[in-house]
Amino acid sequence: MTTQTIRFLRRATVHEVRDVPLTRTVLQHLREDLHACGTKEGCAEGDCGACTVVLGELDSDGQLALKAVNACIQFLPTLDGRALFTVEDLRGPDGALHPVQQALVDCHASQCGFCTPGFVMSLWALYEHQSASAGLPTRDEINQALSGNLCRCTGYRPIVDAAQRMFDYAAYPRAAFDRAGIEDALRALARPGTFEYRSSRPADGEATFYAPRTLADFAALRAKLPEARVLAGSTDVGLWVTKQFRELGDLIYTGNVAELRAIACDAESLTIGAAVPLEEAYAALAVDYPELAELWARFASLPIRNAGTLGGNVANGSPIGDSMPALLALDAEVLLRRASQVRALPLAAFYTGYQKNALEPGEFVEAIRVPRPAPTLRFRTYKISKRYDQDISAVCAAFALEIDEDGVIGNARVAFGGMAATPARAARAEAALNGARWDEATAQRAMAALGADYQPLSDLRASAAYRVKVARNLLWRCWLETRDEAPLALCDVNAFAFTAEDGEDQDAALAGETS
Repeated sequence: MTTQTIRFLRRATVHEVRDVPLTRTVLQHLREDLHACGTKEGCAEGDCGACTVVLGELDSDGQLALKAVNACIQFLPTLDGRALFTVEDLRGPDGALHPVQQALVDCHASQCGFCTPGFVMSLWALYEHQSASAGLPTRDEINQALSGNLCRCTGYRPIVDAAQRMFDYAAYPRAAFDRAGIEDALRALARPGTFEYRSSRPADGEATFYAPRTLADFAALRAKLPEARVLAGSTDVGLWVTKQFRELGDLIYTGNVAELRAIACDAESLTIGAAVPLEEAYAALAVDYPELAELWARFASLPIRNAGTLGGNVANGSPIGDSMPALLALDAEVLLRRASQVRALPLAAFYTGYQKNALEPGEFVEAIRVPRPAPTLRFRTYKISKRYDQDISAVCAAFALEIDEDGVIGNARVAFGGMAATPARAARAEAALNGARWDEATAQRAMAALGADYQPLSDLRASAAYRVKVARNLLWRCWLETRDEAPLALCDVNAFAFTAEDGEDQDAALAGETS
């Protein structure tokens, strides 16, 4: 059987790798094979950010797109045809620090230093993005860029200060970043057909990594290899290897299929390809549904959203997956494909049990289709977790109410995550809402009905009683925010809603520096 060599761009040259396992991580290759030890290993599950690197690839317009990701859960074959940047690449030819690094030094934003390379790479991605757009980042954009770097041993404020100051070093000597040259090199690296890789070492087994470039080739491979594992951003599958030490067998990668990374919009619906990264998917959804803004910001972290996909989140079917309650409330459907046959299935009918779904052998999620908003729609989503950034939900809720001019609910869709073995609609609460006026009494009846809709479990994140109480309270919050008379503003119901004038108080609170 033939195999190809993994090829990616590193330090302006093509780097080739062969004879490593399919599931060898980028972090392992950097530290153990290349001895590039600036990138650190902390959690090995994509949480702490010590392993943050930046990947470069060509977007749909042929322009270089840079994205911070977690090296600890990215499999090495997924780098084929891309560019990899690490903290070692930032120092100038004369040894001078990059403005990002110098700002962290000047602002005293590093203590033990273990986490600092990860901060550097997250900030470098922000630096290059903002430099290309000729603008300065807002405080919120800085916070989002750092959401995947959890260490705070210096406090949050000096790190944010460094993120603001790094743009003051415009004339600071540094290595030239040749975007045009990298774009040309990536075009030259692009393969015309499916990339196939397997290790020739007997100890690594016979499994093969496939990366098709067209939807037709992907569908044909999936039909031919129904037992193969579909791999998207590996933000969950990566943990099966790093934490559970599982053998994954053959892998079919979605990340090179342009059709699966496309977003289409018409008068009726928004269709998001299964391989669209979560960051791009939520950006598209938020155009129609700005109410998703907080859930978007709080979904894991930016490096996870840069790698993970909406299709992967849906197909995985975790009962605590944050995308599904909102999609269920919006009456989304999944497009399922096997070979050339495509069928549409309501998302509400997709899950058949705990991490089980209606996919047939050889079938895969091609896209998620979300209806455009009706003029009468009132929509809210809420996430409850112990930590604001990058935390697993105890309860995630979504409410979509279509209310006519008389205040009567014509169609109510209520969905929760964390309340059952699968993300699920609340049939009894919906029945209490449909046909009734949207008033306090109706909200109270629907809140009472929620107790019969779900029988949640108790675990480390929350007790069953807490989850039921929170679910009811979130419905009450939805009523307070969407009632016709004196609806409460976000700042009145959200502890994390700050005005621009409150920015420094917010930073101090997050850093634990309040007096």
